[in-house]
Amino acid sequence: MAQSKDQPQQIKLGEFNLIADYFAPLAKAPGALGLLDDGAIVSINPGEELITTTDMLISGVHFLETAGPEQIATRLLAVNVSDLAAMGATPLGYLLVTALTPAQDGDWLSRFAKRLDRDQTRYGMTLLGGDTVATPGPLCLTVTAFGTVPAGSALKRSMARVGDQIYVSGTLGDSALGLKALQGDLPDLDQHHRDFLVDRLENPQPQYELGPSLRGIAGGIADISDGFVADLSHICAASGVGAEVLADQVPLSAAARAVIDCTPSSFTTILTTILTGGDDYELVFTALPESQGQIAHIAALLGLNLTPVGTITAGSGVTVIDANQNVIPLKTIGYKHF
Repeated sequence: MAQSKDQPQQIKLGEFNLIADYFAPLAKAPGALGLLDDGAIVSINPGEELITTTDMLISGVHFLETAGPEQIATRLLAVNVSDLAAMGATPLGYLLVTALTPAQDGDWLSRFAKRLDRDQTRYGMTLLGGDTVATPGPLCLTVTAFGTVPAGSALKRSMARVGDQIYVSGTLGDSALGLKALQGDLPDLDQHHRDFLVDRLENPQPQYELGPSLRGIAGGIADISDGFVADLSHICAASGVGAEVLADQVPLSAAARAVIDCTPSSFTTILTTILTGGDDYELVFTALPESQGQIAHIAALLGLNLTPVGTITAGSGVTVIDANQNVIPLKTIGYKHF
């Protein structure tokens, strides 16, 4: 019987058929062995170190249940590549673990794999292996990513120094505001700005070129996933220092400024969202004041805004100050998993 358009495209029975159809084409490195063995062979050149990171995404927790396979695939790789960037690593490859529900039919998997292929090519990495299982739900996906750095050059959170300037890449708060837009909390925002913010949420762009460029320059560094203040706090805790941030120096997109303009009575709430909302996947890092010229050169080379927003201080924690030198109280500093 012919299958109607409303019926899901059925997946061939069997784990190995599924792997062969959708994931083996992504395993382009010789050491992946076509995903036919229980492991992969990864050669590391002399004088290089391997950086590893892993992230799990669960439907309804880390992405909306209505998210499409392309959005999920992009986020899955991006969150891991962002972690590699925060350690100055060049992406190499990844392992993929999928716990698929009956809703992930052949069409879903085809679109998911196609987007993975696009993004892994962009980052210069390849699938090396993993595991595939079935679950009644929710959909659960895990990537373990690998990157390389010259021996002894990995960037760390724990290297911030008193007197360092604090920099952020790109603009902050767009993704968190995009979620508010999807939830209907920004009814007065025009469609152009709304689309921009939602795209920033659904298509994160990790700074995979910036991270390696900061080797030998950055002190403490982190990717901004839990929220700018939270991730800067992680740097401070690891380095045994404090931080002072100037709120009026935080870089904002035109869309974020439009949100502030159309909701003036909620300025404090919007500012808190921008500073603590998370999912920016930009980098926050510290550097000595004399590194300003090098950082400006990197920014120009990459076509990227790298904005100084504050200073590392003695003490602990992050203090945010407004244009009138008043401390801005924050009820939260970022996303908490527990």
